[in-house]
Amino acid sequence: MAPLEALALEYPLIDSNFRKFCASHGIFTVEDFLVHDLYALAAFAEQDCSSDELKQGITQVLSILDNQHRPWLNGLELLENAEQKKHLSTGCERIDVLLQGGLREGHVTELVGPSSSGKTQICLQAAANVAKKYAGMVVYLDSGNSFSPKRMAQFLSRSFNPANSEVNQILERVMSSIMHHSVFDMFTLLDLLHQLLHDFKSQICCQVRMVIIDSLSSLISPVLGGGGAHGICSINTIGTSLSSIGHALMVSAGFLLKELAHEHNLSVVVSINKYYKIDGRINLAWDWVKLVDCINF
Repeated sequence: MAPLEALALEYPLIDSNFRKFCASHGIFTVEDFLVHDLYALAAFAEQDCSSDELKQGITQVLSILDNQHRPWLNGLELLENAEQKKHLSTGCERIDVLLQGGLREGHVTELVGPSSSGKTQICLQAAANVAKKYAGMVVYLDSGNSFSPKRMAQFLSRSFNPANSEVNQILERVMSSIMHHSVFDMFTLLDLLHQLLHDFKSQICCQVRMVIIDSLSSLISPVLGGGGAHGICSINTIGTSLSSIGHALMVSAGFLLKELAHEHNLSVVVSINKYYKIDGRINLAWDWVKLVDCINF
């Protein structure tokens, strides 16, 4: 999904007048429609002098959203699809055994656990191993300044034969195959994911084998609200539920990640902190896992 302005060339109904109307109601992207009352929006459109065009524009956006759904698949098709997917080794034999072969291509793998439980170490080791063993490129989206090239070099050095005179050249090739991006908010993440999809469709980054987001928690938590330890249910000053906006952003991120994985046969790895509320109920991690599992391709 994209900003409304980016759709204007392909969809003439989304013209400057329609975008201005949407902007007056805080709608700037297709995702924004997910958190707005469309009946109320249609009622506002009725009061405008160009109500017919505005209602046609709303219908056009809803059609774009509807087209994002993939066709139904039966059990046999899902089984055949699963059998065609390969595994990428994490570089740690025990973790590969636990994952029944490693990180699956065409799938989103969630690493869920409390802070300092080793999620980042798994991400770093998996990135290093995929770049070395499979000669593939890795996109590493880092939201907490936890990316450590020195630690990654240590993982790599363990697998090298000390007698190999080309160690430095191999190390340089592997490290140059890992593209690191610092991401500090959810909107930057969505922009990068959109750009990745565009690049794949243009066959610009066809050598990418893995995408890692470490971690998603620090990006989602701020948009879930500001009250309490993690602000799960706060309401902002204009009465909009931040938890609803956060949920919509999670839907968008989950959809884009699954599209990247499924359509381009990538292994997507997402680390998530396991947060608990006072009553012991899991919130962010559990909500994300439920949400992503409901997005089917």
